[in-house]
Amino acid sequence: MTDRVAVQVARAAAADLGEGPVWDDRDGELVWLDITRHEVHRFDPSTGMDRSFDLGQPVGSVGLRNGGGLIAALRDGFARVDDAGQSVFIAPTEAENEATRMNDGKVDPSGRFWAGSMALDARPGAGTLYRLDPDGRVHAMVTDLAISNGLDWSADRRLMYFIDSPTYRVDVFDYDDETGAIRDRRAFCEIGSGETMPDGMTVDADGHLWVAVWGGSCVLRFAPDGTPSGRVALPASQVTSCAFGGADLRDLYITTASRGLTPGQRAREPYAGALFVCRPGPRGLPPHRFRG
Repeated sequence: MTDRVAVQVARAAAADLGEGPVWDDRDGELVWLDITRHEVHRFDPSTGMDRSFDLGQPVGSVGLRNGGGLIAALRDGFARVDDAGQSVFIAPTEAENEATRMNDGKVDPSGRFWAGSMALDARPGAGTLYRLDPDGRVHAMVTDLAISNGLDWSADRRLMYFIDSPTYRVDVFDYDDETGAIRDRRAFCEIGSGETMPDGMTVDADGHLWVAVWGGSCVLRFAPDGTPSGRVALPASQVTSCAFGGADLRDLYITTASRGLTPGQRAREPYAGALFVCRPGPRGLPPHRFRG
């Protein structure tokens, strides 16, 4: 797979910080976020329509709930969100700390929701990766992070992949699906330097990782052994995350951001902040749903 994959604009959204795509296989819609505008979007590819609601504070990530609606990592902590956009907090995380907010997250294979925090100035050591269990208990799983970012699990439920963006790495843990425990953190692959770094990611049905590269205008694919196995080029530099969707789970949706770009950069990137889609070949995995 090469840069020749045809990429289309699914939605010219001009998002400030587009993020967190999740395919809702029940409704046939892509859920995605504009973190800094506090927005949760639902995009229907069959009609091109996109509807959204404002949650009133930054929303770092969401997951689908088994009983309907979403589980969300908001600035102040974890909340259930219904289909009308009404939220109910169920567990605080760092509500007392005005210098941090919640960031990327995902539901694991057994229905727990993981999401991490970051300092607003991205300083090292301020972030923590949390695990929210279906019973509402919150566990701090990894501390001393800078920008807690993309994560996903292998199809055999033995590994968890995780990104702390300023380390320029994707790391991997041994993962216990029964208990949610993780151990033996180690480097999986290295990406970027300077202002170019890994952001969100997803794992496909072949066990390959797809990593959005902030500042890199691309999504990179890596084989299970960490070797590069493909690249999708984007006409936007700040690529934030990706997720497979569509009826056959072969559509790769990619979110981007427009925040912080200079007037010159905006002129060169008219679709910065857009939601993109392509069909690179591999198939994705069905989404997991939070069981709480």
